[in-house]
This record gives sequence, C-alpha cells and structure tokens, in this order.
Amino acid sequence: MLNKGVIAMIEFSDVVKTYQEKQVVNKLNLTIASGEFFVLVGPSGSGKTTILKMINRLISQSNGQILIDGVDTNQVDRAKLRKNIGYVLQNIALFPNLTISQNAGILLEAQGIKREKRQTLVNELLDRVGLPHEQYSDRMPSELSGGEQQRVGIVRSLITKPSVILMDEPFSALDPLSRKQLQNLILELHKEFKPTILFVTHDMQEALRLGTRIGVLVNGRLQQVGDPNTVINQPANKIVSSLFNNQRVTLISDLKSAGLFHLLKSDQVIQAPHLSETQTIQELAMVLREYHQVIIDQQHFITADDLLQYISQQ
Repeated sequence: MLNKGVIAMIEFSDVVKTYQEKQVVNKLNLTIASGEFFVLVGPSGSGKTTILKMINRLISQSNGQILIDGVDTNQVDRAKLRKNIGYVLQNIALFPNLTISQNAGILLEAQGIKREKRQTLVNELLDRVGLPHEQYSDRMPSELSGGEQQRVGIVRSLITKPSVILMDEPFSALDPLSRKQLQNLILELHKEFKPTILFVTHDMQEALRLGTRIGVLVNGRLQQVGDPNTVINQPANKIVSSLFNNQRVTLISDLKSAGLFHLLKSDQVIQAPHLSETQTIQELAMVLREYHQVIIDQQHFITADDLLQYISQQ
C-alpha cells in the first residue's frame, strides 16, 4: 500500500469540502480503478481542482474519507503520501535558476538518489518525451516553449514512478497543435507506465479523447460517471447534455472530410432518418442512440463510433 511503483486505487466516500459555509464539493462518492485514466470534467468553479488537492492533502476535506488502496490518506505521513503522487499543473512552474536536467530530477535528488543514477533516469525520460537530452539537459526553462516546459513537467511527475498522477488542466494554456501532441504523449506514457491518472479539464472534447471513464462535475456534484460512449449517447440529465449543445458539427462536409463515413451498398437498406447538414453533437448522439447508424446523404452513413472518433480528433 502506497509503495513506489504500485498502481493504486483511489476511493472517495461521502467527501465534502466547505469554504466559508459554501459547499464546494458535495458528498462525492467515486472509485477510480488501479491503472485507470479517469477524467474529471466540468465548468470553472465546479470543484475539480479542489478534489485533486484533497488527494495529496494540499487541502483537507471537511467530511468523508479519501482512500488509496484502502488506506485513509489522512492517516499517512504527508511526505510519504506525496512521494507516490505525481502532480502536473497548468502552470508547470519550473525553477528558473535550474537547468532542464536539474528541474526534471529534483525529486530524485530530494530522495537521495546518487547523481549518476539520477542523470541516467532523467536522460531516459527526456528522450522518451521528445526532448533529446543531448540538446535539452543544459538549457534553462526560459529557452523552452510552453509545450516543451510542460514535457519537462511530465518527466518530473513520472521520474519517481508514482502510483498516482494528478493532472490539473495541464494543456489548457497551449496552442492546439502542442495540446494535441501532449494529449497523444500522455496516452502513450499511460499505456507504458500504467499509473492511475486523474486528469482535470473543462474541455469535453479533451475528456472524451483521453478518458477511460469520465466524471462530469457541476457545482460540486458528480452528475454522471461513464465511458465516453455512454456520456455522449446516454447523458444522465440536462446538465450533462448541455455540455455538448454548443459543439456543432457540419455533418456532411466535416465527417466526410475526416474520412468518418461508410458507403451505402446498392442493395443495403438502413431504417434511419436522413440527417441535416448542421446540427449539434447532442442531437446527433440522440439519433445514433436510437438507430446506431444514420444516413448523412444519399450514398453514405455514419455510426456512433464514427462520432466518437470525430470528437476525439478535434
């Protein structure tokens, strides 16, 4: 339990956080499985960051329990707890007076790892995230782009092989290309290292692209938990539905140009409506929930899987 390199399960039991008599997190009950990539999505101010900070005890819950592998985090020494939890922020906050190599290895240094071994581990991970150590080790943070600095932050979070990694809007300040590259990178690293990841975002498309499961949080209350397909096609309530309503797709042009369609054979009959040129993702999802596949023009049709893939590529 709470040992380095051991994949951890996170459990919230009736967790409440109150600030000045206002409940920011309201009776959160949630289990995140060992090795899962769980995404918590919701608008700003919904309590997402508060939940992250309670896990590693940057703040304390007002009521309820948070368990990692069955152990109450409040019963664990704070320093020991954090050794097994990586943390990646939107503002990665590299130390400006330290080199990239020193920034990446600072947690290893704090653990007393010898310099030679420390440097080997840092070099391996810098190479792994696309920052060749021969080119980047001796640079200073000011010489790196925002996306490159965030890669260093990812290295720093992985370097001690933590069982849990918390990610708080880590890509939201980046340009679209860098953001997509880092989304791909963290998916690859999760597959390779298999930590339990809790990723916070306000971007539903990012949530759908990354999450094994998604939790929708609004005003401190968990509205729905499910895999991407379930959240799209079976929203629990109007609050969840509304997160999709402002995302419009031009079906024929966008889906066909993305290659997400299937050609109707001459003898093939689909009992489903023909869709209009433009409508919301939610409207499309509702039709696909009922019919599973729908015609987008006289010659082509799409499926629920096509819609999921379209969203994941945005």
